[in-house]
This record gives sequence, C-alpha cells and structure tokens, in this order.
Amino acid sequence: MKIPGLISTVNSEKLDFYGKSLRGNVRRSVIRPGRLVLLSLFVALFCLPAVAQSQRPPVAAGTQNLPPGTPGTGASAGEQLPDQELPGNISGTVLDQSGAGVAGARVKLAGETQSQNQETQSDNNGQFSFAEVAPGPFQLTITAAGFKTQTISGTLHSEESYVVPQVALVVATAITDMRVDSSQVEEAQAEIKVQEKQRVLGIIPNFYVSYVPNAAPLDPKQKFELAWRTAVDPVTLVLTGGVAGVEQARNDFSEFGQGAQGYGKRFGAFYANLATGTFIGSAILPSLLKQDPRYFYKGSGSRRSRILYAIANAVICKGDNGRWQANYSEILGSLAAGGISNLYYPADGRNRAQLTLENAAFAIGASAAFNLFQEFFSRRFTPHLPGHQPSNP
Repeated sequence: MKIPGLISTVNSEKLDFYGKSLRGNVRRSVIRPGRLVLLSLFVALFCLPAVAQSQRPPVAAGTQNLPPGTPGTGASAGEQLPDQELPGNISGTVLDQSGAGVAGARVKLAGETQSQNQETQSDNNGQFSFAEVAPGPFQLTITAAGFKTQTISGTLHSEESYVVPQVALVVATAITDMRVDSSQVEEAQAEIKVQEKQRVLGIIPNFYVSYVPNAAPLDPKQKFELAWRTAVDPVTLVLTGGVAGVEQARNDFSEFGQGAQGYGKRFGAFYANLATGTFIGSAILPSLLKQDPRYFYKGSGSRRSRILYAIANAVICKGDNGRWQANYSEILGSLAAGGISNLYYPADGRNRAQLTLENAAFAIGASAAFNLFQEFFSRRFTPHLPGHQPSNP
C-alpha cells in the first residue's frame, strides 16, 4: 500500500524490509520471544502512527488553531459541554382589594427540590422577591392576617426574572379560630423573654406591657408563664410584705391579731388575693376566652387619642385572633378574686355582693390609671426596651 508523505513512504519501506526478513526467519527458525517483543514495539512506535496519520481526514483551512469542541474542527459531539440550567429570580406584589400594598404577608416558595423551598415577607409596599431560585415548576403560598390564603403556580426557566402577576388578597369572611403554628409559638416566646426584662427604674416588673403592637399571640402555657413569673417576682413579695406591715400597724382585720402570727396571716391573705387575681384575670380566663392579657403601647398620635386609647384598654383587649373585643377576662377576674377572698379574710373584712361589685369597678378604674401611666410615663423610665411601631385600637 502506498502511503502519502515522505515519512509514510520511508516507514512503509522499512515495514516491507522487516516483513521480508521476518518471513525469512520464520522459515529457518522460530522467532525468539525477546525479538518478537522488540519487533512489536518497533511497529507500534514507527509504523502505526504513520498509518493513522494517513487515515485522518484533512483539516479545513483556518481551523488549525481553534480549541477542541469548536464546530468545524472535527471534534465528536461528546466533547461539547451540555447546556447548564442557571438559577433565576421570582418577584411580585401583594395587594388588598383596594389596591394598597399588604405589608408583612408571608410568602412561601415550594418547588420540586428542597433547594427551591424559601420563605419571605412582603415589605411596606407589599413587594417580595426570591433570588437564586433553581429553574423548574414552583408554587407560591401567600398568607396574611384577616385574608384568605392564595396559591399561585408557575415555571421558572434558566436565568429568568419571573414577575408574578399582582396578587389581590380577599378578606376572609369569617374567622372562627386562629391556628398558632410552631413559628408563632417561638416568636411569642422570644417576645416574652424580652418582656420579662422590662422593669420600671430597672426594679419594678413591667411584664404585661408589649411595645410590639403586632406581637404574636400567646398560647395558654405562655400566659401561665407570665402569671407565675409575676407572682414569684421578688418585688411582688417585698410589696406584699410592705402592705401586710401597714395593715398590721393600722390593725386592719383585727381578727388576725398582732405579732408574727398576725403579720403572717395578713401577708398570706394579701398574697393570696394578689396571686388569685393574677392567675384568674391574666392566665385562666384569657386562656379559656382566647384573649391577650397584655397592654399594647400606642406611643403615637395626639395626646387626646392616646388618653382615650389607654382608658378604653381597661374594658377592651386584643383577642388571640388579633381583633379588639370586650375585656371579659379583666372584669370577671376582678369579680372572681373578690368572691374567693371571702374564704380567707375574717368576717369583718369579707366583701358583700355590693362591695364586690364596687371593688370590681374600682379595679377597672385602677386599670385605666395604670394604662395611662404606661402610655405616658413608664417607657421613659424603663431601660433597654426594643423599638416599637405605632399601635391602633
């Protein structure tokens, strides 16, 4: 076979020469294994490359210096890089029926893979966005207090900036109950930890005031936790001891007598009255009636609006569903505490029915005065408070 090129011709001639010699040697004797190996190595190094060179298709002009994988260079399809799916972005706006942006709406993104799952909240203009989202089908679930949940589906392509059509939430027609999920419980617990550090002048406990108007609702366990924390606080015990001392000095409830025994009875009676009112009005009834026992600081608006807000909060409160309602827990708690006190106060200090009602009315007035103090004075005397937003009744 004639091989083009000088090197190919020379190599072919060498091959023919050694082939003839090989055939001659085979007639005379068996080729020694060592020589056969050397001969094979010679053929592999000098002859086979020449044959392969002759069978390679010619290279098109102008493509000699192109990198492998470039079309026209003769590279196989397997050497080309496959198309890569690059992440994209998803954004949108949450509106109410009037066209105003809904702030704080929870937007959950779910996809076919775990890496697509994300969650965010809409900003003050109702806008939200997700970055670095893997391409593929996705689903958005949008929830907001007082609105029906909405679900939107779509498909994100590689490097696409997907803009969701404006989402108009519909007001829920009826809210019979509010489901408190694990995230709300954790959020409420974090807020309680902050509240338990609130002390007027750094000493007097101020646990039942929230400076977060949209605070997460408390579950029953957390309501009892606040009540217990208040009942066993050292300042509560010192206050009880001071009141008992004043009552003994004035010889109130004379049937208790004097001395250590009389002081102990007065201390026990006052503490029982205080603890009973705290647990019934701030834990038991709020848990049964699903009401929030805290005062929500307003801190904005005219002085008149803040005064009316503080006074109104003596007879209204926030429910666990975020709606304002009559404060049955405070009213019934005052009546119940007055009635139970008849069990441990002496006969001359027990409350008749009329007196019990009068004491309940007095408790409501005291609550209004307490709220006014909270609205205008306690914040400036309570260090290390979190930032707050305006609250509206």
